[in-house]
Amino acid sequence: MDVQEILPVKHPVRGTVRPPGSKSITNRAFVLAALADGPVRLTGVLDSQDTQVMVESLRRLGFDVQQDQDACTCLVQGLGGNIPASSADLWLENSGTSIRFLAGLCTLGTGRYRLDGSARMRQRPIGDLVRALRPLGATLDFETPGSDCPPLLIHGSGGAVRGGETQIEGSISSQFLSSLLMCGPACGQPVTVKVTGELVSQPYVRMTLQMIRDFGGRIDAPADLSHFRIHPGRYQSRTYAIEPDASAASYFFAAAAITGGQVTVTGLHQRSMQGDVQFVSALQQMGCHVDWQEDCVTVIGRTLRGIDIDMNAISDTAQTLAAVAVFADSPTTIRNVAHMRHKETDRIAAVVTELQRAGIQATEHSDGLTIQPGTPTPCEIRTYDDHRMAMSFSLLGLRVPGIRILDPGCTAKTYPRFFADLTALCGKHH
Repeated sequence: MDVQEILPVKHPVRGTVRPPGSKSITNRAFVLAALADGPVRLTGVLDSQDTQVMVESLRRLGFDVQQDQDACTCLVQGLGGNIPASSADLWLENSGTSIRFLAGLCTLGTGRYRLDGSARMRQRPIGDLVRALRPLGATLDFETPGSDCPPLLIHGSGGAVRGGETQIEGSISSQFLSSLLMCGPACGQPVTVKVTGELVSQPYVRMTLQMIRDFGGRIDAPADLSHFRIHPGRYQSRTYAIEPDASAASYFFAAAAITGGQVTVTGLHQRSMQGDVQFVSALQQMGCHVDWQEDCVTVIGRTLRGIDIDMNAISDTAQTLAAVAVFADSPTTIRNVAHMRHKETDRIAAVVTELQRAGIQATEHSDGLTIQPGTPTPCEIRTYDDHRMAMSFSLLGLRVPGIRILDPGCTAKTYPRFFADLTALCGKHH
C-alpha cells in the first residue's frame, strides 16, 4: 500500500491557494445541464473520481459530454428531460452524490437502468429516496430483495413519472431531497414534497435550490425547508461557473490555524453557495482571526482554545476540526453529526480510532465526539478509503514528525492534487 509521510513545517504556513471546483456544485451542475433545454457550458469543473463517475454515467445514458480537463470546462448537450439510452449499467464507485442524483434522473427515462457501486456503496442506504420517488410514478426495485442498499434497478416508462405528492425522510442524507428537487421540474405536473424528521446538512439543500433557480427552475419553499412545491418546466441553456470547493479549502485554513500561520483561499466569499465556507467561523470561535474579502477568505492562526460546537450543517469539515482540536488548550466536542456514520466510512468511529492510534485521547458519542488536546505520536494513519480521513489527518503531520498516511491516493475522489498543493503551500517537499 502507498504511504505518504508528512514532514513537519519549521515555520508558520503562509500563502495563497485556490482549491479545485466544488464536487457538490459540479455534480449538481451535470444533472441540471443534462436536463436543460439545449447546450450548457460549465467552467471551473472539478476533475476527480466522483465527477468522472458522473460524466461516464451520463455518457452511458446517451448524453454528449465534452470535457476539457486542462481548461476545467465541460460542454453538456441538454435534452430537455429526455434520456437517450433505453438501457444502461451504471457503476458509481462510492460516489453518494452520483448514485442519488442519477437515481432521480433515470426515473425520467424509458427503459431499464441498473445502478451499482463499491462494497461500501452496497452498505449505504438509499431506500428513503426510492420510497419518495415511487408515489410520483417511478418504478424502482432493489436487486437484493429486502435490501435498502444498491444495486438499484429502475424501470423507466416515459411519462410515468408525472408528479404529485410525496414525502422524504431528512435525517440520513440531504442528497435524497436534492435529487427529488432537481428532477421535479421534468415531471410535467407540479410536485409537492414534505420532509419528515430532522433535515441534515441544510446548506446543501439551499445550494440545490439556488442552482435550480439559476437554471430557470421554479420551486417554492419556506425558510425552514419543511416542504416544497416544484413547478413543471425546463432548465435553460446557459454558461455556469463553479466555485472552488469550500470543503477542500478547510484543510488549508486549518494549516494556518495549527501552525500559527496565514492562509488565503481565493474564489470563496461570504455569499458562497457552499455552507462549508463557514468552517472558518468555527476556527474563529477557537481563536483564529478571519478576514472576509470580495473574492477571498484569509485565516490567521492564533492560540487555539477548545469549543463545544454543533456541526450538523457543515459535517464534511468535522474531521478537519477534529485535527485542529488536537492542538487547542482545552477539550473540543463536536455534536449533532450522527449522519456522518453513513458517509464513505463511519466517520465518527474512524476519527476516534485514528486519533487514539496517534496517542490522542478521543471519545465517541452516538452523535459526535470529544477530543482531548495532546501531542500526536508517530504512527500510520488508516484512511478507510475515505478522502477526508487522508486530508484531515495529514494536518497532524505539519506539527509533529512520524505521521504517515496510508493509501493517500484515496484523495482522488475529490482532490487528486491535494498533497502536491499542500506541499506547495508549505513551501517544501513532504
